Amino acid sequence: MGQRHGAKGLHRQRLQATLQSLQAEAFSYQLLNQGDNGSDSESDSGEKKRKKRKKTPKQAPLMEENSKLIVQGIKSKKEESKGSGVPKSGDLTPILPQKDSGLDRPTLSPVEDGNDTGPRLSRKQWRNRQKNKRRQKNKFLPSKPQSSPAAEEEETPPAQTGECEPELGVGEPGASLDRGGVLRAKMKQRLEGARFRFLNERLYSVTSSMASHIFQEDPEAFELYHRGFQNQLKRWPLKPVDRIVKDLKQRPASLVVADFGCGDCRLASSVKNTVHCFDLAALDPRVIVCDMAQVPLKDESVDIAVFCLSLMGTNLSDFLKEANRVLKPGGLLKVAEVASRFVDMRGFLGALAQLGFKLVSKDLSNSYFYLLNFHKIGPPKAQGPLRGLTLRPCLYKRR
Repeated sequence: MGQRHGAKGLHRQRLQATLQSLQAEAFSYQLLNQGDNGSDSESDSGEKKRKKRKKTPKQAPLMEENSKLIVQGIKSKKEESKGSGVPKSGDLTPILPQKDSGLDRPTLSPVEDGNDTGPRLSRKQWRNRQKNKRRQKNKFLPSKPQSSPAAEEEETPPAQTGECEPELGVGEPGASLDRGGVLRAKMKQRLEGARFRFLNERLYSVTSSMASHIFQEDPEAFELYHRGFQNQLKRWPLKPVDRIVKDLKQRPASLVVADFGCGDCRLASSVKNTVHCFDLAALDPRVIVCDMAQVPLKDESVDIAVFCLSLMGTNLSDFLKEANRVLKPGGLLKVAEVASRFVDMRGFLGALAQLGFKLVSKDLSNSYFYLLNFHKIGPPKAQGPLRGLTLRPCLYKRR
């Protein structure tokens, strides 16, 4: 009973305070209207006053009506409270008449806990408070990690096909064997590269007869040298043998070709001409193993002689004299060499002229190799060593 009477007293005090504030507002509006009427009768320029009077809303009658409605509501609530006990908090909100402008006043929502002791909240404030509470609750819940599509693909096991290969872990012996095999392969590749560089420098610094003796003693050395040579050519954008093949395909297939330093017989495999292949060791059954200074061909028996990256050694004049011997009069000599080996191009061409060759064309546009074409015009004139016939050896940096 004491709580019920205390609640009634609080409601009554709140309604009386609201009524007093409304009456005070109505009284202030009446004073303003009286002051405006007196000023209009005294002043002649009343246009500004009339505009101000039109702009000021006449809310005094509305406030009086609101106060009357509140008083009636208090009386009706007292009668209802006598018969039905303590009124609900939602029934105490006075219903005010709507304005003519059509704008709705924000209605007051009940307090969340059911107690009327706290300040009243609008609907928007009440919704925001509910959202904040939900956020606080969800804040302490364990959140699920967002899985990306790539992670989902990794988690899903692969489809089982007929056989499953065992995976090698870090600590398993198979993994160590695999790593050991990779290391051995790298070490083997490095050793082969070092041996190729050694052989290549050796071939530039000895005569052809000594080079032939080296490969006769160690046949595997030539295979290793050829593998290293092909690995170097892979880095070139254009291989010189391809240029020579393209040129030979434009000539009659009846022409006989002599390939000095043929290697893997790439030239013979690419053209329809008859090609005699000569080298220090045989990588193909078509290769004739011999010293290029003494090839087993008759005099003036071939139409084209080719030196494709094969002018190696200290006796270059012997190779070119042998090419002059086997070439027919007017035959074609094709020379393709690394561009960096040419020390003096004019001196080199002069030496070839003394060996019975006349320059027909030269292609110095490629940065990797030069391509020179000569015609045989006669037998060699010079018998001794030629000063201009020198090519720089390919040397490598010490590692």
